[in-house]
Amino acid sequence: MSLTDAKKRVLDVLKRRGPVAVGPVARELDITEAAVRQHLSALEKNGLVGSVVSEPHGPGRPATYWALTSLARDLFPDRHADLTVELIDAIRTAIGPEGLARVMATRAGRQQEIYAEAVSGAETLGDRVAGLAARRNGDGYMAEVVVDGDDYILVEHNCPVCEAAASCQSLCDSELHMFDSVLGPQAVVVREQHLLSGDERCAYRVSSRPEEG
Repeated sequence: MSLTDAKKRVLDVLKRRGPVAVGPVARELDITEAAVRQHLSALEKNGLVGSVVSEPHGPGRPATYWALTSLARDLFPDRHADLTVELIDAIRTAIGPEGLARVMATRAGRQQEIYAEAVSGAETLGDRVAGLAARRNGDGYMAEVVVDGDDYILVEHNCPVCEAAASCQSLCDSELHMFDSVLGPQAVVVREQHLLSGDERCAYRVSSRPEEG
């Protein structure tokens, strides 16, 4: 959706004051309530705002309040990535590379527990890879599984921690080790594409470990 300046101003009011009724928005922007309703209707159709009807208090119709959706929040500046990189650098400065490595190892251990739970109960390697992909998808990695012969390719089209990983390579290394551990001793995991190496995405080939004869 192409946002006009007027719609951006409505979103800005909702960001600062929402949930808010039409009247206060109209007064703050010095436009009519009808104009505000038109903007809100268009924004709602595009999934950027939502309405909630309040419980009635006394006579008269209950008021309708408007607020941003999670989709609209992505339109506003977000320095989470910058903050993460700053924290990594601060930890490295404060306690040294070895201390940072211990912090990353602690994070990896907790992450491994969460992902192990996501694949618990899966009976086959394919099921485990699918469970892992579903959990990664929930974490924002836009993951999918592609079957390639007897192998599975775990493809991640997005990396929500890319800036942090660029600052701390051990983040990527710990994820690869975590995949190994979560998928179990019957799996061999090899990274074939890496976003930080210039590829368009990260991709991991998961193969069954040959049986020892």
